[in-house]
Amino acid sequence: MERTARAASTPTPEPLPVGDVAALLDGVPRQRGPLAAPAPRTPRAARHLRPGHLLPWRLLPSPTGTPVTFAYTAVLALTSLFASCASPRLLYAVYQDSSTDVAHLLRTPVFVLLASALWIAGGLLSPYALAFVLVLTALERRIGGARAILVFLTGHVLATLATEVPVGLAVLAGHLPDTSLHRLDYGISFGVAASIGALSGLLAPWLRWPLLALVGYSLVTDLIAFQDPMTNWGHLISLGIGTGLWPLVRRWRRERVQGPAVAAPAAP
Repeated sequence: MERTARAASTPTPEPLPVGDVAALLDGVPRQRGPLAAPAPRTPRAARHLRPGHLLPWRLLPSPTGTPVTFAYTAVLALTSLFASCASPRLLYAVYQDSSTDVAHLLRTPVFVLLASALWIAGGLLSPYALAFVLVLTALERRIGGARAILVFLTGHVLATLATEVPVGLAVLAGHLPDTSLHRLDYGISFGVAASIGALSGLLAPWLRWPLLALVGYSLVTDLIAFQDPMTNWGHLISLGIGTGLWPLVRRWRRERVQGPAVAAPAAP
């Protein structure tokens, strides 16, 4: 009775104006009802690729953001350092053992296809070295490291075979001397050209077509110069291989941005 009487004697507070009530409610956490759906969460890859995150230093590889490109770049830096310090005779022997010429492709195809991609023709000052760092970094951020390397190796392997197999056939037909079976063929340029072609399919049209036009013009100019026609044809072929991968890399990009699809519940 005492508790009831004391409650009854308490004066009833006057109602607050509508504006004050709204102001008070803004500071109160909203309660989630039993039927309220949880707010959709942005996939990690989508948050990773938002325009606000496009900072200048993200153009370069990092051990956390692009570990595959970072590790590959470190390996290429070490092999380039070795090339700058080794004697000419030793360096030539190493290049010869890593060359994807016809003779080595017939004996140890897997080894030379991988070993030839560990060297930069022209060293760290080569334009393909800078292109490798920028393009592989951008490609890994969009489709993932394993898929970026798969694109790189696809262009490297297919363009190598497309240029070396005709050489072997020409030697068999007597149109080229036997020395053509042992020419030096190594470097990352085929893989880089294929990666440029694949990356262009993920860019906006205002950037895609000028990039392809600039790279294509440079490669055609080298081919017209006719200083190394087999390698120049390989660059054009690998660029075409990369552009042919547009449907695949675009699907990989969508999967990375949207995340795995949520499985529908089974029917009772």
